[in-house]
Amino acid sequence: MKNEIVKVSLRQGAIVVPAKNTFTKINETTSSLVAQASKMGFVFSEELLHAVNALTPKDKLTILKYLKEITGVEKNWTPLVKGWGKPTGETRLDHIVTWFTNLVKSNKGTELACGHVIPENTFPLERYNGCPFCGTPFEFGELELEGQGSKMKVLELWTEDDLKAFYKDLLQSKTALDATQIDSLKVLITELEFPKDVEVTIKETQMVIIQNLVELGRSSEVQELLKSPTDVLRYLWYEHTGFLQLVEPKVIIKRITKNNQHLHPVLDTSEAAKIKSVEDLKLKYTRQECKMVAEWLNNLPLSVAKSCEQMHPKRGMWVRMIRALRLAEYSKRKGFEKLAQLLDVFYNQKYDVWAGHVSYYKLKYDEESTFELLKERPGLFARSLFSNMLWFGDEVTLKHFSEVSHKIPARLLYTLTMYAPLYFDKSQNRMVKTLGGVSKRILPNKYLSLYRDEALHMMQIKVEELCLETLKKRFATVTNKNKTIYIDSGLYNIPLSIGDRSETVQDLPSALMGTKFELEGDTVRLFMQWGKGLKAQHLDMDLSCRVAYKNTTEFCSYASLRITGCKHSGDIQQIPHMVGTAEYIDINVDELAKKGASYVSFTCNAYSNGSISPNLVVGWMNSKYPMRISETTGVAYDSSCVQHQVRVTQGNTKGLVFGVLDVQNRTLIWLELPFDGQVVQNLDLKGVEALLKKLDSKFTIGRLLALKADAQNLVIVEDKEKADEVYDMQWARNTAQVTQLMLD
Repeated sequence: MKNEIVKVSLRQGAIVVPAKNTFTKINETTSSLVAQASKMGFVFSEELLHAVNALTPKDKLTILKYLKEITGVEKNWTPLVKGWGKPTGETRLDHIVTWFTNLVKSNKGTELACGHVIPENTFPLERYNGCPFCGTPFEFGELELEGQGSKMKVLELWTEDDLKAFYKDLLQSKTALDATQIDSLKVLITELEFPKDVEVTIKETQMVIIQNLVELGRSSEVQELLKSPTDVLRYLWYEHTGFLQLVEPKVIIKRITKNNQHLHPVLDTSEAAKIKSVEDLKLKYTRQECKMVAEWLNNLPLSVAKSCEQMHPKRGMWVRMIRALRLAEYSKRKGFEKLAQLLDVFYNQKYDVWAGHVSYYKLKYDEESTFELLKERPGLFARSLFSNMLWFGDEVTLKHFSEVSHKIPARLLYTLTMYAPLYFDKSQNRMVKTLGGVSKRILPNKYLSLYRDEALHMMQIKVEELCLETLKKRFATVTNKNKTIYIDSGLYNIPLSIGDRSETVQDLPSALMGTKFELEGDTVRLFMQWGKGLKAQHLDMDLSCRVAYKNTTEFCSYASLRITGCKHSGDIQQIPHMVGTAEYIDINVDELAKKGASYVSFTCNAYSNGSISPNLVVGWMNSKYPMRISETTGVAYDSSCVQHQVRVTQGNTKGLVFGVLDVQNRTLIWLELPFDGQVVQNLDLKGVEALLKKLDSKFTIGRLLALKADAQNLVIVEDKEKADEVYDMQWARNTAQVTQLMLD
């Protein structure tokens, strides 16, 4: 049994076990594995229990090893303060006095291992696991698995056929895969054979396949996946930077430069980081790579004029690529005549740009010419539908749009249905995530002011009716002999995976952005662990939260360890050697509700220069039972109480909102909102509100299934045993499989 395969299946709430004779008496090693898994918050289904029982002790050890790895029980979870649930009484004056004492090099006080002298009558040193002044930990406590969780995670049995089906679903997904799915795909593509009857349509997925084929020396097989020069550029940029989308160099440089700015000018390293990022982005290719790309471009099925038009938006990047790949040299060789023609037309700009013609006729207010061009490319028509409705009017725009709506991918139709209410609202800001950048808040379209509220409301209704009717027709064309359908009520709260390319990896059973979790107890405990496997150094990551009231906000962070309803475990600035460190925040929901708090945003930031440390883990714990804080060490982590956690892998994130607590409704919402800034005070509160409204407007899986039932005349039943088609929460775990309902 391979460790990587176990990792992939556990993300789907299952464990892959090869088919064997499974019904035997439970042996001692199985009992021990089940007991240890239970303390970590997992229980095995009956089928999985008997299947695991037939495994060798070596395979069981592999399962246990990875369960410990994803739950982090072998990491260091010791915070700065012992028993941090009780206040230490430290004040700003203590920090000022300590700073002055060390400035004048006074010996009056206690000298710590870090070299700082702590004066008497300042910090109560018996309450700390390290230096309270510089945040360097010295003492490390053991993690005790107490099993305080009130809701266990049930693991199901997966066979090798289930694993292959999941692999196939990832390849056939109708929407872009998130970071967790991409990571799983990279594992499966090296462990399993590529299925023959699969058509991969998503560009990001194709890049992962191309990378694997090139690594195996099978670059000649890549040609059938490359349909345009943009595909070639996307692969080259992905190989060079790790970004699956075409993030321009200037965006990467700007982001890295900004990440290395500091609140204290003397610590600012942004100029040095900018120089290094420019150097890192320089392109260098071997002769073998140059020839490979030259052959790809020479053999593209697209015409030269169409190819140049696609290259035009990224002209600057293409000029750099052409030079680095020595394409001018290869274009002079025999057999590369099409490449020579491509370079000639591109450099001399002997091509038309479709988007330029659309803009020309639109500014001329030429309806017929504009819409005739837009109907040539239905996908781009859909993306500009709302703005064209405001420019030309809704009747004429929707008339032309209805003529090509049957050609538009389902994911775009669902997107239009979801976001029409937000777009056509004069008072509503919108949240967008820029390529390679942070989330931005956009003001309403200025042309909304030309219309009355009633007219805008009718626009929303018309868009929704047209899109839903188109989707309904597609479902109706599919022959279905079934009569009844079961839809789990929980599916009406799970949003469709459209447009949310999350950059964090979920090693525990994954959830979609916008998923709402039930609050089981009165306390939510945030946790953050970082620095595992790194040498001792200054690496200051901050765990914080922002409490929003009707007219004010409060922050719980390193600067304010205790506010109403929130307690922080202390600010660690230096990580210990190889073992990592941790911070916590306890949030008392009842106390915040009494004071009238609306919601709490959970954030983590890199206070140190640079971005958030790779493999930093953040999440929250929640249990209806009390969650203990060790009085002797301060350790407060219990994997059985973890409700959701993510691992940061993207290298350019400076600050991240990873969840929101809706205090009045007692629900927890997982979301991912990158933002700029060293501290939580840099978070744009209106941006969080805009993202929450965006997530609330999303089309849910339950609503999609209800649309399918209506179109195919299926009767919705409450008992899954009586249903011909069953869609439950277990089915919805595989989000790639859910997208197969998006009929194109």
